[in-house]
Amino acid sequence: MNRLFSAALIICVALLGTACVVIEDGEVGVSKSFGSISDELVPQGVALVVPVARQIERWNVKLQELKETAMVPSSEGLIVGLDTSLLFQVMPSKAPQIRKTVGTGYVERLIVPYFRNSVRDVVSGYPVKNIYAEQGRKEIADKIHGFLRENLEPRGIQIVDVLLRDVKLPTRFKESIEAKLTAEQRVQEKQFELEQARKDAEIEVARAEGAAQAQRIIRETLSDSYLQYLWIRTLNQNPNVIYVSTEANLPIFKSVAGR
Repeated sequence: MNRLFSAALIICVALLGTACVVIEDGEVGVSKSFGSISDELVPQGVALVVPVARQIERWNVKLQELKETAMVPSSEGLIVGLDTSLLFQVMPSKAPQIRKTVGTGYVERLIVPYFRNSVRDVVSGYPVKNIYAEQGRKEIADKIHGFLRENLEPRGIQIVDVLLRDVKLPTRFKESIEAKLTAEQRVQEKQFELEQARKDAEIEVARAEGAAQAQRIIRETLSDSYLQYLWIRTLNQNPNVIYVSTEANLPIFKSVAGR
C-alpha cells in the first residue's frame, strides 16, 4: 500500500512539473490554446500548462545580435566585403503578433532577409572610397538603420543599432589606398622639414639682426670722451699708475714706482 502511494505521489509530482512553465526575466510567455494564439501575454513567474488545452511558449525579449558577412558591389561595380552586426529586440507587447504572422523562426524569415537586402541596396549607392572612409561607413549604417526601423518596427522588431565592424576592400583598391597614404605621409614629412628649416632660418636672421642692432647702438653711444673715461678707469685700477691732467686735456700717466 505504501509503495503504491509513493509511486502515485512520484507520478503526480512529475506531471505537475511538466505542467508548469517558468517565465524568467527578459522573457514573455505566449499562450496557445487549441491552436489559437492569445493576444494576452503570460507574465514572469510560474505558469500552468494543460496538455492540449493550454501551451505556453517562452519568448526572448532581451537584446539580440545578428551577424552577417556579405560581399556587395559598390557604385563602381567593385566587390566589397562587409562584416556587419544588427542589434535588435522583440517588443514584448508584439510577441503574440509575431507568433501569429511569422512564427518562432522570425529571425530567419523576417529579420535576415530585410537586413541583407538593406545592406546590399544602401552600399551599392556608394563608391569604394566612401565605404572605406569613417564618415561614409557612418552614413551607410544610419541609412540601413532607418530602412530597418521603417520596415521591421511595425512588425514588432525594435532596431537598436547597426554596426559595420569591418570593410574588406578589393586588392587593387587597397594597394592604391596604401600607396596614397604612403605618399601623403611623405609629403607631410617634407612639409615638416620645410617648416623646421624656415624656423631655423628665422632664428638665425633674428640673431643676426640682434647682433647688428647691438653693434649699431654701441657705435652711436661711444664718444671720444666716453672712450677716454673707460681708458682712465681701467688704468686707475692699477695702483702703480697716477693720472695727471694737462691743459690740452690729455692724460699723462706716471708710474708711482718711478716718482
